[in-house]
Formats: sequence, C-alpha cells, structure tokens
Amino acid sequence: MSDKNAIAAAGEPIKRTSRNPDEVRRTIELWLARILVPGAGPRVPSVTSPDANGMSSETLCFDASWKEAGRKMRGSFVARLAPDVADIPVFPRYDLEAQFRVMRLVGERSSVPVPPARWLEPDPIHIGSPFLVMERVDGRVPPDVMPYNFGSWMTEATAEQRRELQEASLRVLVDLHAIDLGDGAFAFLSPTTAGETALRRHVEDWRAFYEWMREGRTFPLIERAFSWIDENWPADEGAPVVSWGDSRIGNMLFDGFRPVAVLDWEMASIAPRGVDVGWMIFLHTFFEDIAAQMNLPGLPEFMRPDDAWASYEAGSGVVVSATDRHFYAVYAALRHALVMARVHARRAHFGEAVWPDDPDDAIMHRALLTRML
Repeated sequence: MSDKNAIAAAGEPIKRTSRNPDEVRRTIELWLARILVPGAGPRVPSVTSPDANGMSSETLCFDASWKEAGRKMRGSFVARLAPDVADIPVFPRYDLEAQFRVMRLVGERSSVPVPPARWLEPDPIHIGSPFLVMERVDGRVPPDVMPYNFGSWMTEATAEQRRELQEASLRVLVDLHAIDLGDGAFAFLSPTTAGETALRRHVEDWRAFYEWMREGRTFPLIERAFSWIDENWPADEGAPVVSWGDSRIGNMLFDGFRPVAVLDWEMASIAPRGVDVGWMIFLHTFFEDIAAQMNLPGLPEFMRPDDAWASYEAGSGVVVSATDRHFYAVYAALRHALVMARVHARRAHFGEAVWPDDPDDAIMHRALLTRML
C-alpha cells in the first residue's frame, strides 16, 4: 500500500456488517422477552454501532427497559456478535463463550476493570450468530479513526495527563499478568497448536492464521518476519500468563485518564507477558508512523518503548532484556501485518479497496516492519 493510500485508509470507517440495524433491534427485543421474567415486556428503542474503534467482531450498543416484580427496570448494554461468515471475518473463529468466560474470570480474580458480562447466547438462530451481552460502562476511548495522535482529547491533554494514562494502562497489564494460573481455570485459553512452550504454541497459532487468511496469496514480508521470529527466539520466555491479546489503549474506556473498562478479549490466550506489552507499545508506534507520513507532530513522548517497559518492569518485578523487548516488538508488528492484510481483504469484499499487484502493499506498516527486521 502506498503512503497516500495507507493514510487514507487510516481515516476511513471500516464497514463491519451487512445486517439491518432495525431488524437487529427487533430481534434483540424478542430475545430479551424470552430470557427475562414472564411478562417483562422489554423495549429496545434503538441499536447503534460505534465507529471509533474495532475491526473484527461486531459491537452493538442498546438501552433496554422492562418490568420485573412490578418495578420498571432499565439498563444500558453492549452486545458483541461473531461476524457473519459472508462478511469476510478477520479471524477464522469467534469463541464468544471463551470471551464470556475470560471476562468473568478476570473480573473475579483481579482488579482489572472488566465490564460485567450479563448474558451469553450461543444459539445463532436469533441474530444469525452467537453473541454476548455486557453492561455498558461510561467512558471515553482513544479513537482509532482518525488515530488519537492526529488530534483528539489525547493530544489536547497535558504531558503529565498522558503519562498518567500510560502508567495506568500498563498497570492493567501488570494486574492481569499477576493472576495465578495454578488451578487451571484459564486452560481453555491455551492454543491447541503444537509446541513445547506457551510462546511456541502462540506463534504456531498465528502461523496457522497466515495459512488461513492468505487464500493462495504469498506475502513475502510476512514470511520473512516469521523466519526472523524463528531465528531470534527469546533466551528466556518467562512464565506464561493470561494474555489479553489485543492489549491497547484503544480497547479501554477511561474516566479522565484512569481505565474504567478493558474491552475486546477475542485474542485472549496463554502467552509470555511480552506478547501483551509488545503489542501495547507497537500499536502506538504504528499510529506514530502514520502521523509522520502526514507531517503531523503526533505524540512522540507517549508510550516510548524504554519508558513503557521500565514502568511495566517496576510494577511486575519482571525484567526483560533489550533483545527480547525487540523480539516482542517485531512479533507484534508481524501479527498486526497479518490482521491488516485480512482487514484489506474485508475492505475489498465491501468494495472499499482493491488488491494491489504486490500483496505486501496491503500491509499499512510495510515500511515500518521492514525497518524493524
């Protein structure tokens, strides 16, 4: 992808669904009537979908009112749906039951602010796919479209406030990674791919994702990056932890500069802690790279790798070598390349893009990943 096209794509909302919103609203209303107490008479005025963030699962926001024990009840909710297979989903599988379970377990076993998971509907008959419903939490999110470092409440904040947000976000990872895995409650998150260690299984899971998403195409840069990963394996992976997977500030809601909700657990797994830390740092690096292409000042003092790693290590008590820090940065860039290539396929499906002659041009951060290698 050319720099011009990469910049344009960064600012365009991504079409996520072909479902009719009003039909979904009526369906949710009927579904609530089935699961709530008899005679509840639920009403759902409207269903909306947020535009600022997210590329994979469908997210629907709705208010509902109903009667229970003679009282009028109200609630604000968020539904997460597995995307329709006809809409070229980003991932090959969407295990909403696993997302529901991990949210509840993390909420019970840590101080990580996870929205209360309210209902799980595994039957696709209602909306056309399984879905889960969580309580809606009020807060503001650092936007992806346009990226928060282009001009947003993040750029309007002071350096001290951004530092507060950075520290608090990294503290979320510290608290998450401190969860004890001893009783096996999180074993369902471990990748089923072959491998002697958590990191080996994690990498092999993403290698299998590449074989699925490429659909006969060859992405030389992605294959080169996988070879680099194999040749630069960490000397010490460290203990496996509960890995959020999509660990970035764009997947958090903030009250001021304090996280009040940690969202989007579809990439959750069991992996070394560097997988999450590397991803959180790299996603900001990715946005900074786009800002530089547009000659925007960006936020160069925010989420700098050395600062972020130092904060994480101070909170966790676990030190990661500079070599291994770079490994996790490259691994994050590789995984993001895989996701971006699949998102390009999704955009092409909806008529928002075409496939370039060189498949590597579908990777928005092609030049950045090349430099990192």
